[in-house]
Amino acid sequence: MMKSGFIALTAIIGGLVFSTAAVSEEKRLLWGDTHLHSSYSPDAFMAGNRDADPDVAYRFAKGEPVVHPYARNRVQINEPLDFLAVADHAEYLGVLPPVMSGNFEQPEAGLFEKLKSWVLIKALNWSIEDPADGTKNFTLRLPEPTIQSGDSRDPIQAAIDAGTDGGLESFGLINEEAADRISANQWSRSMQAAQHHNQPGVFTTLVGWEWSQTASGANLHRVIVSDIAPSAAKDIDPVGADDAPYPEQLWDSLDTLASKTGARFIAIPHNSNLSKGYMFAGRQLNGEPMTPAYASKRMQWEPLVEVTQIKGDSETHPDLAPEDEFANFERFDFYLQKFPQAQGYKIQRGDTIRTALQDGLALEQQLGLNPFQFGLIGSTDAHTSMASAEEPNFWGKVATDSIPQNKRRDDPDGYADGKQSLNGWNMAAAGLAAVWSERNDRQSIIAAMQRRETYATTGPRIWLRAFAGWDFTEDDLARDDFAARGYGSGVPMGGELAKAPEGAAPRFMIMAAKGANDHNLDRIQVVKSWLDNEDQAREKIFNVAWSGDRSLDTEGKLTAVGSSANTRTGKTNNDIGAEQLVTVWQDPEFDADSAAVYYLRVLQIPTVRHSQMDAIALGVETPYEGPATIQERAYSSPFWYRP
Repeated sequence: MMKSGFIALTAIIGGLVFSTAAVSEEKRLLWGDTHLHSSYSPDAFMAGNRDADPDVAYRFAKGEPVVHPYARNRVQINEPLDFLAVADHAEYLGVLPPVMSGNFEQPEAGLFEKLKSWVLIKALNWSIEDPADGTKNFTLRLPEPTIQSGDSRDPIQAAIDAGTDGGLESFGLINEEAADRISANQWSRSMQAAQHHNQPGVFTTLVGWEWSQTASGANLHRVIVSDIAPSAAKDIDPVGADDAPYPEQLWDSLDTLASKTGARFIAIPHNSNLSKGYMFAGRQLNGEPMTPAYASKRMQWEPLVEVTQIKGDSETHPDLAPEDEFANFERFDFYLQKFPQAQGYKIQRGDTIRTALQDGLALEQQLGLNPFQFGLIGSTDAHTSMASAEEPNFWGKVATDSIPQNKRRDDPDGYADGKQSLNGWNMAAAGLAAVWSERNDRQSIIAAMQRRETYATTGPRIWLRAFAGWDFTEDDLARDDFAARGYGSGVPMGGELAKAPEGAAPRFMIMAAKGANDHNLDRIQVVKSWLDNEDQAREKIFNVAWSGDRSLDTEGKLTAVGSSANTRTGKTNNDIGAEQLVTVWQDPEFDADSAAVYYLRVLQIPTVRHSQMDAIALGVETPYEGPATIQERAYSSPFWYRP
């Protein structure tokens, strides 16, 4: 079944693993990270990244060797990126480096205020002299668990009522006027670095920042990216959750910025897995029902969602998808609040991508619009200035995680009785954003994101291209104009299919290949969700292409691909799996009267996880925080069918 497809693909591209230019002259595949933090982010600074500024971040992403801000060794990415957004937190952006050095002025402050600030800075510097302590101290300053998972109260108002929404000013560390002045200056420096490193056609620096709302311990964060030039962006004020606490207020602020600058802005939610059910709830945060106006605004400003990153995978969860044998992947069972961070952790429908796609179908029937019609990307959310998502070359979430013996941080306020507390081995070495773009420049990349022609990987450079239509055949896989055929007779990932022709069912033309320096592929799956006759959400996973001589059983499942991963050396042989997989698949259970959404999941053969590599180096057993091996993967942006 797969052999003819493999031959056809090889004939088309003659080495697709190393070059994709022959497939499409109109669009090229670009790899990037839209979510990287430098020393300008307060939490990154506290956790050991004291001097790796945006300039270092861009240099690393472009492939240059740089000095690690904590380990102080030379580090280098294995494969350079095509684009990068340094997305430092808008809240107190760049404030801590000058404040903690004492190199700042507060002319608006009185003598007592200045003395108090000086004492606090000295005390804080003493308490975080060891950056590993800085990680702990920052964690202890995170908000209390005002609400629990599944609560229906407004999490933002609950935090305000509980008095847990204060900032640095509330401690007396710095006053608001000085903080705003420092942030503006540091933002300008960040834009200078972005302007300096931008190379149209070679490497693109996207202007970005993070809107960081974690009220009541519910993660509601969004990363903002734009096609604005850094020279124009240096005078804008990045919108933070302190100025616009609700997502609707963020969108309105972006609308104002867009009108003022003529640029396009995108807000990308991330870590819905930690949102306590709020990220994709079927209501607004304040508890009011969704309206067509709300759905329209959300669709306009949030065409993408970050499905995978260091703080875990948000595709699905075994409690919500018990029949999915690959659902238990890179779980991160911790909330962003004080220890014990996993207290009350319970996954909700509003936490995962798959359930959001399903609920979006139902909401569209009510509202006439689908507020959850989004594409998918991955990114790192690293706070090291290093966009590292490679298992053997992973530099951790925070700077102190660069040293294996720092990974497990025993904390007296953490879990007792052998239960886990948050540490470096809980983290995933993930992810990457893949974009099908006409050119490597800001305008083309943002345009591709807006049309959702994107996908995510958990780190590998898995090559993936797919089109949905009504009349694709196996012969189309061998065409020289494969991409032109796809665009001409169908829609790319992120697209919508109109009403089905009489008697037809959607056909998906799919090509996937391993990255040049990556491992072979196990299988391609189509994940389908739809509404049944009673408007209840249903889902099914179809194995549509796979390696080897395996065959589907009566339930449509495949035997495992096996493993060539050596958990004593950390190496994996490519003597199983396939370099390339292709197919044209037709939905065998299509109902033309039912709305449906499809996305692709491409699985790699098992490889050794970074925590196991640390264990090998340390001479210890496999850490309980993660498995010895994992199956990395890619997720396409969805395809939608509307009756």
